Amino acid sequence: MSGMPQWSAWLVTAVLVEAAIIDGLKLKVPNWLTYHFAAGGLLVAAVHGGGPALLGSVEGLALGLALLLPLYMIGGMGAGDVKLLAGVGAWVGPALVLRAFVVSGIVGGLMAVVLMARSGGLARHRAMFDTIVGEIVTIRDPARLAELAAARKPTMTLLPYGIPIAVGSIAYFAWLGILL
Repeated sequence: MSGMPQWSAWLVTAVLVEAAIIDGLKLKVPNWLTYHFAAGGLLVAAVHGGGPALLGSVEGLALGLALLLPLYMIGGMGAGDVKLLAGVGAWVGPALVLRAFVVSGIVGGLMAVVLMARSGGLARHRAMFDTIVGEIVTIRDPARLAELAAARKPTMTLLPYGIPIAVGSIAYFAWLGILL
């Protein structure tokens, strides 16, 4: 987070923890949290760093949005998760949100494997995965894919993705040494 003040890293961490708790309890990251989070990142960048920092904040927000938006469009993720990562990007900029996204993806994948193993239905989950990938490859229409995902949702084990975003991002920040 080159140049990011430690206080703002802790603020981002606190918001991520709050989002993870809410998502874990309600399977939803609320707009009141994500909108204020993103707006705060833009405002702090503008006030403390001027135009160049604001541009980096806007780029981070846009990249955070772009990284998860395709999954949202096909029904594979909630909008709150997308906006949460966009908010992280508004605070940390494009380079760090990309890296936090990668770590969050690893955490999310590990959490998914644990959830599948705990449910005892690895074969069922593998078949569902194959079906979803097959649909993505053959259908290619985001609206139709979203319909199919919505129809499947009641039978699926859902992963509140705000948790992997929080754990992955915070772990990455800690690894960088900015949360000391």
